Amino acid sequence: MAGAATAALFSSFSFLLKPSSQTPLFSYHPKLKNPTFAFSLSSSSSSKTPTPLKAKDKDNDIDTSFFEDLDPNEDIPWVPVPPPEGYVPPPYFDELPPESEEEIAAAYEAIYGPAYSGISVLGNDVNVMDANLKKAGGFGLTRKREKIRDGFEERVAEVRRVNKVVKGGKILRFRVIVVVGDKKGQVGVGVGKAREVLAAVEKSAINARRNIITVPLTKYGTFPHRSDGDYGAAKVMLRPASPGTGVIAGGSVKIVLEMAGVANALGKQLGSRNPLNNARAALAAIQQMRTFRQVSLERGIPMEELWK
Repeated sequence: MAGAATAALFSSFSFLLKPSSQTPLFSYHPKLKNPTFAFSLSSSSSSKTPTPLKAKDKDNDIDTSFFEDLDPNEDIPWVPVPPPEGYVPPPYFDELPPESEEEIAAAYEAIYGPAYSGISVLGNDVNVMDANLKKAGGFGLTRKREKIRDGFEERVAEVRRVNKVVKGGKILRFRVIVVVGDKKGQVGVGVGKAREVLAAVEKSAINARRNIITVPLTKYGTFPHRSDGDYGAAKVMLRPASPGTGVIAGGSVKIVLEMAGVANALGKQLGSRNPLNNARAALAAIQQMRTFRQVSLERGIPMEELWK
């Protein structure tokens, strides 16, 4: 049944697919990738003659005719493009006027930075040159850390060697504890590890600047009241002192109080001797302190009532 239906379908459209005697069934153009069929299917019964499709003219084919007469093995001479009208060629290097020493120094400074002599022609900062590397002797270069100018001073509390055990052996590193402060009531403690001491100091200083706290101080440079703080197994006791006493403390607690700007205070370490834990315990004790003004604002009473 399927074969009979197909034969009937082709016989019904045989008048459309029947080519004429003058026009071929399909035409093939060498420039085209696919052959072009020369008949068209139309629903009208009058158009039984196939209509040929016009192929692209060979003379108008710009894409292919441009390379038809070109021999790839032929040597083509290079013809330069004529310069535009009114073009003046630049003078040669030897014909230019001689440059002055200031112009030469400015050109070198623009490329390589300020001169080693400390004189800047362009107005740059000569101290920025070689801030990280400074020549030391004739054996090479030693790394010099650039100090951050933000008003905080740094003091190293401890430098300790630590070993990290890995599959291939041990990795030696340095752990540095740094205390930063402006000696005006701002102080922070940080720790950092690196394979070099200078790199560890830089890391710990950055970490300390992220943990800055404010120390409440009186006009005599001491604490408003006593306070105790602990961190881990370390406990620190802080007490105010009269003018002229100074900072009486030991270890990292004294460094924290001095960098905070405390002039008169008493401190005592209880428990652990770990410098990092004692320094952080001192910060915990300082954070528990309140000034008289803060207490009066929290309680909603005037400061005179606190003395009764």
